[in-house]
Amino acid sequence: MNTRIRRQPVPLPEPDWALLRAFVAVADAGSLSRAAELLGSSQPTLSRQMSALEQHIGGALFERTRRGLRLTEAGQTLLGPAQRMQEHAREWSLAAAGQSQSLAGTVRITASETMSAFLLPPILRRLRDEHPQIQVEMVASNAVENLLERDADIALRMVKPAQSALIAKKVVELPLGFYAHQSYIQSRGMPSFETFMTHEWVGFDKSDQMIRGFREGGFKVTREFFAFRCDNQIVSWQAVKAGLGIGVGMQRVARLSPDLVRVLPQLPVPPLTLWITAHRELRSTPRLKTVFDALATALAKPE
Repeated sequence: MNTRIRRQPVPLPEPDWALLRAFVAVADAGSLSRAAELLGSSQPTLSRQMSALEQHIGGALFERTRRGLRLTEAGQTLLGPAQRMQEHAREWSLAAAGQSQSLAGTVRITASETMSAFLLPPILRRLRDEHPQIQVEMVASNAVENLLERDADIALRMVKPAQSALIAKKVVELPLGFYAHQSYIQSRGMPSFETFMTHEWVGFDKSDQMIRGFREGGFKVTREFFAFRCDNQIVSWQAVKAGLGIGVGMQRVARLSPDLVRVLPQLPVPPLTLWITAHRELRSTPRLKTVFDALATALAKPE
Protein backbone atom coordinates (compact mmCIF):
# COMPACT_ATOMS: atom_id res chain seq x y z
CA MET A 1 0.00 0.00 0.00
CA ASN A 2 1.39 3.37 -1.02
CA THR A 3 1.27 6.11 1.54
CA ARG A 4 1.47 9.61 0.16
CA ILE A 5 2.94 12.28 2.32
CA ARG A 6 1.40 15.69 1.66
CA ARG A 7 4.01 18.36 1.70
CA GLN A 8 3.22 21.48 3.64
CA PRO A 9 3.91 24.69 1.72
CA VAL A 10 7.17 26.28 2.72
CA PRO A 11 6.38 29.72 4.18
CA LEU A 12 7.94 32.69 2.46
CA PRO A 13 10.09 35.10 4.44
CA GLU A 14 7.90 37.73 6.07
CA PRO A 15 7.52 40.82 3.88
CA ASP A 16 8.21 44.34 5.08
CA TRP A 17 5.15 45.59 6.99
CA ALA A 18 5.29 48.84 5.02
CA LEU A 19 4.56 46.83 1.87
CA LEU A 20 1.52 45.18 3.41
CA ARG A 21 0.22 48.52 4.70
CA ALA A 22 0.59 49.96 1.21
CA PHE A 23 -1.14 46.91 -0.28
CA VAL A 24 -4.19 47.33 1.98
CA ALA A 25 -4.36 51.05 1.17
CA VAL A 26 -4.26 50.45 -2.59
CA ALA A 27 -6.88 47.69 -2.30
CA ASP A 28 -9.20 49.96 -0.29
CA ALA A 29 -8.69 53.01 -2.53
CA GLY A 30 -8.80 51.21 -5.86
CA SER A 31 -6.04 53.35 -7.35
CA LEU A 32 -2.43 54.25 -6.68
CA SER A 33 -3.10 57.99 -6.72
CA ARG A 34 -5.91 57.88 -4.12
CA ALA A 35 -3.92 55.51 -1.91
CA ALA A 36 -0.86 57.77 -2.13
CA GLU A 37 -2.95 60.73 -1.01
CA LEU A 38 -4.31 58.79 1.98
CA LEU A 39 -0.86 57.57 3.01
CA GLY A 40 0.92 60.85 2.39
CA SER A 41 3.13 59.05 -0.10
CA SER A 42 3.64 59.29 -3.88
CA GLN A 43 2.30 57.24 -6.74
CA PRO A 44 5.77 56.12 -7.95
CA THR A 45 6.66 54.98 -4.43
CA LEU A 46 3.48 52.92 -4.12
CA SER A 47 4.04 51.45 -7.58
CA ARG A 48 7.53 50.30 -6.55
CA GLN A 49 6.15 48.86 -3.31
CA MET A 50 3.47 46.87 -5.13
CA SER A 51 6.07 45.55 -7.59
CA ALA A 52 8.29 44.49 -4.70
CA LEU A 53 5.39 42.69 -2.98
CA GLU A 54 4.35 40.96 -6.20
CA GLN A 55 7.93 39.84 -6.73
CA HIS A 56 7.95 38.53 -3.16
CA ILE A 57 4.88 36.32 -3.68
CA GLY A 58 5.65 35.48 -7.29
CA GLY A 59 2.35 36.69 -8.76
CA ALA A 60 0.19 39.69 -9.60
CA LEU A 61 -1.94 41.34 -6.90
CA PHE A 62 -3.88 43.75 -9.09
CA GLU A 63 -5.19 44.03 -12.60
CA ARG A 64 -6.01 47.29 -14.32
CA THR A 65 -9.57 48.08 -15.39
CA ARG A 66 -11.26 51.20 -16.72
CA ARG A 67 -12.41 52.01 -13.20
CA GLY A 68 -9.03 51.54 -11.59
CA LEU A 69 -7.22 48.64 -9.96
CA ARG A 70 -8.98 45.37 -9.17
CA LEU A 71 -7.62 42.60 -6.98
CA THR A 72 -6.59 39.38 -8.68
CA GLU A 73 -7.54 36.06 -7.13
CA ALA A 74 -4.19 36.03 -5.33
CA GLY A 75 -4.75 39.58 -4.13
CA GLN A 76 -8.19 38.71 -2.74
CA THR A 77 -6.72 35.74 -0.89
CA LEU A 78 -3.97 37.84 0.70
CA LEU A 79 -6.06 40.92 1.52
CA GLY A 80 -7.80 39.38 4.57
CA PRO A 81 -4.57 38.34 6.35
CA ALA A 82 -3.02 41.73 5.55
CA GLN A 83 -6.04 43.55 7.03
CA ARG A 84 -5.85 41.44 10.18
CA MET A 85 -2.16 42.26 10.51
CA GLN A 86 -3.00 45.93 10.14
CA GLU A 87 -5.63 45.69 12.87
CA HIS A 88 -3.17 43.93 15.21
CA ALA A 89 -0.59 46.62 14.47
CA ARG A 90 -3.08 49.33 15.43
CA GLU A 91 -3.95 47.50 18.65
CA TRP A 92 -0.25 47.23 19.48
CA SER A 93 0.27 50.93 18.73
CA LEU A 94 -2.62 51.92 21.00
CA ALA A 95 -1.46 49.63 23.78
CA ALA A 96 2.09 50.96 23.53
CA ALA A 97 0.92 54.57 23.50
CA GLY A 98 -1.16 53.88 26.59
CA GLN A 99 1.96 52.88 28.53
CA SER A 100 3.57 56.29 28.21
CA GLN A 101 3.62 58.13 31.54
CA SER A 102 5.56 61.15 30.31
CA LEU A 103 4.07 64.54 29.49
CA ALA A 104 6.74 65.11 26.84
CA GLY A 105 5.59 64.28 23.35
CA THR A 106 3.02 65.08 20.67
CA VAL A 107 -0.76 65.20 20.81
CA ARG A 108 -2.66 65.25 17.52
CA ILE A 109 -5.96 67.17 17.65
CA THR A 110 -8.60 67.40 14.97
CA ALA A 111 -11.34 70.02 14.87
CA SER A 112 -13.37 71.96 12.34
CA GLU A 113 -11.73 74.69 10.31
CA THR A 114 -13.54 77.42 12.24
CA MET A 115 -12.66 76.04 15.67
CA SER A 116 -9.06 75.42 14.64
CA ALA A 117 -8.62 78.96 13.33
CA PHE A 118 -10.59 81.07 15.83
CA LEU A 119 -11.27 79.26 19.12
CA LEU A 120 -8.40 76.88 19.77
CA PRO A 121 -5.24 79.03 19.29
CA PRO A 122 -5.58 81.04 22.55
CA ILE A 123 -6.44 77.86 24.46
CA LEU A 124 -3.43 76.07 23.01
CA ARG A 125 -1.25 79.06 23.83
CA ARG A 126 -2.18 78.78 27.52
CA LEU A 127 -1.59 75.03 27.36
CA ARG A 128 1.82 75.68 25.82
CA ASP A 129 2.73 78.14 28.58
CA GLU A 130 1.77 75.64 31.29
CA HIS A 131 3.18 72.51 29.62
CA PRO A 132 5.95 73.46 27.15
CA GLN A 133 7.00 69.81 26.84
CA ILE A 134 3.75 68.97 25.03
CA GLN A 135 3.75 69.50 21.27
CA VAL A 136 0.51 69.80 19.31
CA GLU A 137 -0.34 68.73 15.78
CA MET A 138 -3.55 70.32 14.47
CA VAL A 139 -5.75 68.69 11.83
CA ALA A 140 -8.11 71.46 10.71
CA SER A 141 -10.76 69.52 8.85
CA ASN A 142 -14.52 69.17 8.71
CA ALA A 143 -14.12 65.49 7.84
CA VAL A 144 -14.56 63.08 10.74
CA GLU A 145 -11.08 61.75 11.43
CA ASN A 146 -10.81 58.13 12.50
CA LEU A 147 -9.56 57.96 16.08
CA LEU A 148 -9.54 54.16 15.96
CA GLU A 149 -6.89 54.32 13.25
CA ARG A 150 -4.91 57.00 15.12
CA ASP A 151 -5.57 59.69 12.51
CA ALA A 152 -5.84 61.87 15.61
CA ASP A 153 -5.59 61.44 19.39
CA ILE A 154 -8.33 63.89 20.37
CA ALA A 155 -11.28 65.04 18.28
CA LEU A 156 -13.56 68.03 18.78
CA ARG A 157 -16.72 67.30 16.85
CA MET A 158 -20.37 68.32 16.60
CA VAL A 159 -21.55 64.69 16.63
CA LYS A 160 -21.22 62.08 19.35
CA PRO A 161 -19.21 59.05 18.22
CA ALA A 162 -20.95 55.68 18.30
CA GLN A 163 -17.88 53.43 18.64
CA SER A 164 -17.62 51.73 22.02
CA ALA A 165 -13.80 51.99 21.96
CA LEU A 166 -14.08 55.79 22.18
CA ILE A 167 -15.03 57.96 25.10
CA ALA A 168 -16.90 61.20 24.50
CA LYS A 169 -17.72 64.12 26.73
CA LYS A 170 -20.30 66.77 25.93
CA VAL A 171 -18.50 70.08 26.37
CA VAL A 172 -20.86 72.93 25.56
CA GLU A 173 -23.71 74.17 23.38
CA LEU A 174 -22.35 76.72 20.91
CA PRO A 175 -25.06 79.28 19.94
CA LEU A 176 -25.19 80.38 16.30
CA GLY A 177 -26.50 83.55 14.72
CA PHE A 178 -26.83 85.44 11.46
CA TYR A 179 -24.22 88.16 10.90
CA ALA A 180 -23.42 90.90 8.41
CA HIS A 181 -20.65 93.46 8.24
CA GLN A 182 -21.44 97.09 9.01
CA SER A 183 -20.52 98.07 5.43
CA TYR A 184 -23.08 95.62 4.04
CA ILE A 185 -25.83 97.03 6.27
CA GLN A 186 -24.91 100.56 5.29
CA SER A 187 -25.26 99.72 1.58
CA ARG A 188 -28.19 97.27 1.69
CA GLY A 189 -30.01 98.19 4.88
CA MET A 190 -30.85 96.12 7.94
CA PRO A 191 -32.55 92.84 6.89
CA SER A 192 -35.92 92.06 8.44
CA PHE A 193 -38.11 88.99 8.56
CA GLU A 194 -40.04 90.38 5.60
CA THR A 195 -37.00 91.30 3.46
CA PHE A 196 -34.24 88.82 4.32
CA MET A 197 -35.00 86.61 1.29
CA THR A 198 -34.09 89.54 -1.00
CA HIS A 199 -30.66 90.05 0.59
CA GLU A 200 -27.32 88.60 -0.46
CA TRP A 201 -26.18 85.53 1.45
CA VAL A 202 -22.95 83.66 1.97
CA GLY A 203 -23.31 79.89 1.87
CA PHE A 204 -21.64 76.63 0.98
CA ASP A 205 -20.82 75.27 -2.45
CA LYS A 206 -21.14 71.48 -2.56
CA SER A 207 -22.45 71.07 0.98
CA ASP A 208 -26.23 71.35 1.33
CA GLN A 209 -26.08 71.98 5.07
CA MET A 210 -27.41 75.55 4.92
CA ILE A 211 -30.02 74.68 2.30
CA ARG A 212 -31.36 71.97 4.60
CA GLY A 213 -31.31 74.38 7.53
CA PHE A 214 -33.41 76.94 5.68
CA ARG A 215 -35.85 74.29 4.50
CA GLU A 216 -36.24 72.88 7.99
CA GLY A 217 -37.19 76.42 9.04
CA GLY A 218 -39.86 76.52 6.34
CA PHE A 219 -37.94 78.51 3.71
CA LYS A 220 -37.42 76.72 0.42
CA VAL A 221 -34.14 77.95 -1.04
CA THR A 222 -31.82 76.60 -3.70
CA ARG A 223 -28.08 76.74 -4.16
CA GLU A 224 -28.46 79.93 -6.21
CA PHE A 225 -29.99 81.70 -3.20
CA PHE A 226 -26.44 82.19 -1.90
CA ALA A 227 -24.61 84.89 -3.84
CA PHE A 228 -21.21 83.72 -2.58
CA ARG A 229 -20.52 80.02 -2.05
CA CYS A 230 -17.51 78.23 -0.60
CA ASP A 231 -17.25 75.01 1.43
CA ASN A 232 -14.20 76.26 3.32
CA GLN A 233 -15.61 77.67 6.56
CA ILE A 234 -12.79 80.16 7.06
CA VAL A 235 -13.15 81.58 3.55
CA SER A 236 -16.93 81.85 3.96
CA TRP A 237 -16.52 83.67 7.27
CA GLN A 238 -13.97 86.04 5.76
CA ALA A 239 -16.47 86.75 2.99
CA VAL A 240 -19.04 87.78 5.60
CA LYS A 241 -16.44 89.99 7.27
CA ALA A 242 -15.67 91.57 3.88
CA GLY A 243 -19.32 92.56 3.41
CA LEU A 244 -20.22 90.06 0.69
CA GLY A 245 -23.45 89.10 2.40
CA ILE A 246 -25.19 87.63 5.43
CA GLY A 247 -23.78 84.43 6.89
CA VAL A 248 -24.16 82.02 9.78
CA GLY A 249 -21.51 81.84 12.48
CA MET A 250 -20.82 80.92 16.07
CA GLN A 251 -21.65 83.77 18.41
CA ARG A 252 -18.38 83.13 20.22
CA VAL A 253 -16.43 83.62 16.98
CA ALA A 254 -18.47 86.64 15.86
CA ARG A 255 -17.64 88.50 19.06
CA LEU A 256 -14.01 88.51 17.94
CA SER A 257 -14.98 90.91 15.11
CA PRO A 258 -16.50 94.18 16.43
CA ASP A 259 -17.49 95.28 12.90
CA LEU A 260 -19.94 92.40 12.55
CA VAL A 261 -23.59 93.00 13.43
CA ARG A 262 -25.96 90.25 14.47
CA VAL A 263 -29.08 90.36 12.31
CA LEU A 264 -32.40 88.53 12.19
CA PRO A 265 -32.38 87.41 15.84
CA GLN A 266 -36.02 86.35 15.43
CA LEU A 267 -34.94 83.54 13.10
CA PRO A 268 -34.04 80.54 15.28
CA VAL A 269 -30.78 78.73 14.57
CA PRO A 270 -30.18 75.48 16.47
CA PRO A 271 -26.94 75.55 18.49
CA LEU A 272 -24.03 73.24 17.81
CA THR A 273 -23.35 70.59 20.43
CA LEU A 274 -19.60 70.21 20.92
CA TRP A 275 -18.17 66.82 21.93
CA ILE A 276 -14.58 66.01 22.84
CA THR A 277 -13.51 62.46 22.07
CA ALA A 278 -10.48 60.25 22.62
CA HIS A 279 -9.64 56.59 22.42
CA ARG A 280 -10.49 54.80 25.66
CA GLU A 281 -6.98 53.32 26.00
CA LEU A 282 -5.28 56.69 25.55
CA ARG A 283 -7.49 58.74 27.85
CA SER A 284 -5.58 57.59 30.95
CA THR A 285 -2.12 58.61 29.73
CA PRO A 286 -0.89 61.82 31.41
CA ARG A 287 -0.15 63.70 28.19
CA LEU A 288 -3.51 62.95 26.57
CA LYS A 289 -5.41 63.50 29.80
CA THR A 290 -3.75 66.89 30.30
CA VAL A 291 -4.70 68.13 26.84
CA PHE A 292 -8.17 66.52 26.93
CA ASP A 293 -9.03 68.16 30.25
CA ALA A 294 -7.53 71.53 29.27
CA LEU A 295 -9.60 71.69 26.10
CA ALA A 296 -12.80 70.55 27.78
CA THR A 297 -12.43 73.04 30.65
CA ALA A 298 -11.53 76.04 28.49
CA LEU A 299 -14.28 75.47 25.91
CA ALA A 300 -16.92 74.92 28.57
CA LYS A 301 -16.22 78.25 30.31
CA PRO A 302 -18.97 80.84 29.82
CA GLU A 303 -17.82 83.93 28.02
